[in-house]
Amino acid sequence: MCGIVGFVGKNFKVKDVVDSLKRLEYRGYDSAGIAYIRNGELHVFKSVGKIDELRNLLGENLESDLNSGIAHTRWATHGAPNDMNAHPHTDCTGKVAIVHNGIIENFRELKALLEGLGHVFKSDTDTEVIAHLIEEEYRGNLLEAVLKAVRRLDGAYAIGVVHSDHPDVVVAARRGSPLVIGIGSDFSLLASDITPMLRYTKKFIFLEDGDIALLKGDEVQIFRTDGESVRRATREIDWSESAAEKGGYKHFMIKEIMEGPQTLVSAMTGRMKDGIVSIPELEELKLSNVSRINVVACGTSYHAAVFFKYFVEQHTDIDISVEVASEFRYRRPHVDNKTLTLAISQSGETADTLESIRLAKRLGSEIMSITNVVGSTITRESDISIMMNSGPEIGVAATKTYVAQLAILTLLGLQLVKEKGSWSGRHKRILDNLIRMPELFENVLSLNDQIRDLATKYKDFNHFMYIGRSYGYVTALEGALKLKEISYIHAESYPAGELKHGPIALLDPQFPVFAVVPSDSLYLKMKSNLIECKARNARIVALGTGDNEELKNLTDDFISVPRVVDELYPLIMAPVIQLFAYHVADLKGYDPDKPRNLAKSVTVE
Repeated sequence: MCGIVGFVGKNFKVKDVVDSLKRLEYRGYDSAGIAYIRNGELHVFKSVGKIDELRNLLGENLESDLNSGIAHTRWATHGAPNDMNAHPHTDCTGKVAIVHNGIIENFRELKALLEGLGHVFKSDTDTEVIAHLIEEEYRGNLLEAVLKAVRRLDGAYAIGVVHSDHPDVVVAARRGSPLVIGIGSDFSLLASDITPMLRYTKKFIFLEDGDIALLKGDEVQIFRTDGESVRRATREIDWSESAAEKGGYKHFMIKEIMEGPQTLVSAMTGRMKDGIVSIPELEELKLSNVSRINVVACGTSYHAAVFFKYFVEQHTDIDISVEVASEFRYRRPHVDNKTLTLAISQSGETADTLESIRLAKRLGSEIMSITNVVGSTITRESDISIMMNSGPEIGVAATKTYVAQLAILTLLGLQLVKEKGSWSGRHKRILDNLIRMPELFENVLSLNDQIRDLATKYKDFNHFMYIGRSYGYVTALEGALKLKEISYIHAESYPAGELKHGPIALLDPQFPVFAVVPSDSLYLKMKSNLIECKARNARIVALGTGDNEELKNLTDDFISVPRVVDELYPLIMAPVIQLFAYHVADLKGYDPDKPRNLAKSVTVE
């Protein structure tokens, strides 16, 4: 883990591979490296630190032509972040080089076996065993050697392999970790996702679990681990390269927050007809027969799932179970063929979520997913997939995809209401408010300067308590996560009614409260909670609605968003909690696009 690129074909230079690798920086990493073949010789350069360190190490070699090359950004799982453990890894002969995402679970047994055969290891990683396995199996046919090697691997992997005896070939394989091939006129590319390949091609093949691919110029052959040849569809992706650039903003995160209005338009387009919600992806699913939905997700997607539970249970008789995927996959869940399982994952590659839907499928459940990546593993293993259509999200912290998830889940909830025959004027108002949301978002985003001033005031506090009730609690959950993951401030989130059951003991003048207090059905209850916080001398930031003089007088700081129906407050308030966290991180001198210890696509548990 974390990012892979590979090139094979004419007219490429080393700097092309490095520049493409840099487009995967958003995934988070601790080291980087490249292996390339030129004139029948394998050259390997790798360094701990950022890609610029690798670029400096390469020096004049950046201008070298190459026949083929692979490169990698590493996020350490086995072995410390250092030059020795950075990818690519090589075999004893110095002819094989490999890059790898994932975890090889049986690497210790394999390493012991290979050492017994005389192989010498240079790193502490699980990855290096793959290079030595390929060396052990090599009899002049690189594809055959890789096929035999991966059959002996337990765990998850996405790998790219080059061999100096085969300068015009890259071999790739995947199981449980994403890998995409780009097709050009006289070249082939390889990467963990499409972002680094967009400048070269719009045509992609998404490898499936168990696929082994031979890349040679514009020729791509795909096999299964048993050696059987298979064909995979070529997809055309219409994302522009500029969609992955910062567009003049300081960071990707602020750019992606500001893209919220367009994100909403993209999420809703084609999913309403004649003023009524109509999601075409659901046409084959008999929603009227659904009585229970089990939702599995992680992180921000889990918070969106909590919103969905509140919404659907409020408006229908359907039972919704929301599960953290990393817990669900190791329990004995009550799931069967009468249960619909919904997976929510930005990347469509989240390991725990993927394993959860596999478990649910084995128990007989139909699988529906909401993701942002076309051709991702979760979409391919789902019976029904609803795409967020958000375009690339480069910042590690989910922002516009959270907005897209909330919008799509609202539409899905309304479709369930319609299918159950309980549509009313209330639901028409929810849909009308949702249709207006892109315009309302523009109003909220115009508060950016006010929110930055607020962040300046609170950036030096070490703790924060986020509280809310009902839909406000969803915002509190996501607000606390955003603040802690990019500014490294300790932030708790609680249902406001839980304060007296322990958390209120933490409050004092150095432990501020961020209270989500819309003018909804629980406003008076929230006001009582704020009075309790004020009695402990805690500073209070209130996120409310309209011109609420009462809240202004009761709290230290007040931010107001337009009034909407209660169900849509998590959506209209999303930009506020995102901007607040962003500005705190930026003012503290941190890079919000690449928070420490985090990765964009969590493809290991």
